[in-house]
Amino acid sequence: MALRALANVKTLGRLRHQQIRGLQTFTLPDLSYDYGALEPAISGEIMQLHHQKHHQTYITNYNKALEQLDDAIAKGDASTAVKLQSAIKFNGGGHVNHSIFWKNLAPTREGGGEPPHGSLGWAIDQHFGSMEKLVAKMNAEGAAVQGSGWVWLAVDKELKRLVVETTANQDPLVTKGASLVPLVGIDVWEHAYYLQYKNVRPDYLKNIWKVINWKYASEVYEKECP
Repeated sequence: MALRALANVKTLGRLRHQQIRGLQTFTLPDLSYDYGALEPAISGEIMQLHHQKHHQTYITNYNKALEQLDDAIAKGDASTAVKLQSAIKFNGGGHVNHSIFWKNLAPTREGGGEPPHGSLGWAIDQHFGSMEKLVAKMNAEGAAVQGSGWVWLAVDKELKRLVVETTANQDPLVTKGASLVPLVGIDVWEHAYYLQYKNVRPDYLKNIWKVINWKYASEVYEKECP
């Protein structure tokens, strides 16, 4: 009996260790609209490829890198753990950014493109002068991103102030400041627009505002700045 009890304790200990080290895997989030619902601003073909192929690839590689990191830590392999950080940042950032991006979009029949009212609309007027000036600023900064990246409208939750930022590649907004919370993020990687707009990024930036989900942005803003 004593041996059996000891064996049970050892087994339970192993199970607990596995649970502690159990990895949280990430999966592709569903969209709340059909791929073609954002046309003509963004084609259904682009949306399907962007979601099913590009975003899924970031998730697959993120999960793989986390698994490798978990294994390296278990083995005490500090060198490998350090080497994996760039893959985790790039692919994890890709997952974080795209998960926000899908929520930032909405079909026009569901309010996409309708400018914000209430506290966010007031804050935009206060910090940028008008919605038109904000759009012009984000379009200019998004067009100026060299290579690939993102342009963001964010709220600094400590200063209670709206800001426009850009990030390179798949760097998430938090890399620009821990207090920054994304309200609207626009993907300016070519895979987000090339099939439809070729290499004319400014045309893509001009048209995407027709399907921006300001209702979602307002909800985030009001949560952070009640």
